[in-house]
Amino acid sequence: MKRKIVVVSAGLSSPSSSRLLADQLHAASSAELTGLGEQSEVQVVELRDLAVDIAHHLVTGYAPPALQEVIDGVQRADGIIAVTPVFSASFSGLFKSFFDLIDPKSLDSTPVLLGATGGTARHSLVIDYALRPLFSYFRAAVIPTGVFASPDDWGDARLAQRVNQAAGEFAEVIHRTAPKDPAATMESLPFEQLLANINQQN
Repeated sequence: MKRKIVVVSAGLSSPSSSRLLADQLHAASSAELTGLGEQSEVQVVELRDLAVDIAHHLVTGYAPPALQEVIDGVQRADGIIAVTPVFSASFSGLFKSFFDLIDPKSLDSTPVLLGATGGTARHSLVIDYALRPLFSYFRAAVIPTGVFASPDDWGDARLAQRVNQAAGEFAEVIHRTAPKDPAATMESLPFEQLLANINQQN
């Protein structure tokens, strides 16, 4: 069974440094998974392409088909790589707005690799002080090593080493985690069965 990896990039420009970092992370992760005998299928999501749909969903409660497909993909993923640019010392509003649409229960124990990009190394703590708490709320299995890249980091061997370290940790956690059952994540039990389950527990 192929492991489904969803890469979420919240970069606003094209091309963006967030997408560049996301591409490096998923390439390294795919290579690490292959080394562990795992096949992977990668879906890359550019949130800027969905910005209008995300805003509409927040105010109407309705997700257009393209956005709903992405939401379903994230909720069914065996692993998530999430990369955001830094604005005002935190994740971008687009990044947060998208994850506000995700069912918190769907990411329980899902391996998540965090990345961020910013104009200066002073923003590097955003991973631990903003991103990590967000995904802890989701009860996701957040990888210990996060990757931050400023303009001075591109082409630096230390960034490549950190990408490889994070990818190795990410692949190991996915390898140890049972694949998600897509049908189970979408299953909705009848009210009578839910009531019966509650009565059995009492």
